[in-house]
Amino acid sequence: MLKCYLRHRMADKNIDDVLELMKLSGVSRNTINKLYRNKEVETIKVETLIRLCKSLECKMSDLVEYVPE
Repeated sequence: MLKCYLRHRMADKNIDDVLELMKLSGVSRNTINKLYRNKEVETIKVETLIRLCKSLECKMSDLVEYVPE
């Protein structure tokens, strides 16, 4: 299972809403919402995670974590 910390990274960068992150990263609202709500994280493309990491200036390990079930 993957756990996403998008909310934390957004707070660290003072990004208040999904729309702002959409503009910054070019990632769709639906994809950001999935990550924000920690739903279906496993279905997100690595390319998308990299775009978010660049936009949020963080490592992928800061954004997602594998948690054994």
